[in-house]
Amino acid sequence: MDFGLKGKTALVLGAGGGLGRAIATALAREGARVAIGGRSADSLEPTLAEIRAAGGEGLPLVWDLADIGAIEAQVSEIERRFGPVEVLVNNTGGPPPTPAAGQDVELWSRQFQAMVLSVIALTDRVLPKMRERKWGRVITSTSSGVVAPIPNLGVSNALRSTLVGWSKTLAREVGRDGVTVNIVLPGRVATKRILFLDEAKAKRESRAVEEVSKESTAQIPVGRYGRPEEYGDVVAFLASERSSYVTGSVIRVDGGLIPSI
Repeated sequence: MDFGLKGKTALVLGAGGGLGRAIATALAREGARVAIGGRSADSLEPTLAEIRAAGGEGLPLVWDLADIGAIEAQVSEIERRFGPVEVLVNNTGGPPPTPAAGQDVELWSRQFQAMVLSVIALTDRVLPKMRERKWGRVITSTSSGVVAPIPNLGVSNALRSTLVGWSKTLAREVGRDGVTVNIVLPGRVATKRILFLDEAKAKRESRAVEEVSKESTAQIPVGRYGRPEEYGDVVAFLASERSSYVTGSVIRVDGGLIPSI
């Protein structure tokens, strides 16, 4: 199936990590030119190598998402090199594990800027040209915690849920302009983030990490953690021409983990 992404310009945030890297590689494999944002040049090198191995063209950008003032310069550089952003994948890092109660206001404020305001501001920057060209894709990766809140991820559950309401509202506003807006939820996908959470739980409960991971996979109907490339392929479909009638949706890539309908 031709996804119709050849020559399209994509921007993938958080591309120095497992999910972002898999998404960027999947888009490059479909012929998109992919700008990749990450915390450091070192973290982006493996992603850039995978993009090139897939026959694609990549543009690495060291990007602190909490610095909203940097958005204009970064997007302008993408436009100069590749043209207007046509596929935007908002993929931010997660906050530290915490209960919902008793967190410092500064933590809430700092994480809100990095995880929510940055996404909104960046989308607002690239959206006008998508609407003008009558084609665009805005895809935001969040967490299964927006459907079934995850214990001890209070800040993450709250802030990522904000993005779901924003995304659904935006989808109604821009649908007639040929722009789709969707949320994607990873379940337990084998990335450094999942390993970090398993290790944190093991430490809190004085247990072995292997025991925690085994218990975790036992709750997943398919019996294993997901592979990053499985997640990347779903995002690539949502970015494609073939997904033009999918908007305002929350797509789960969780191996059946989330128990609710």
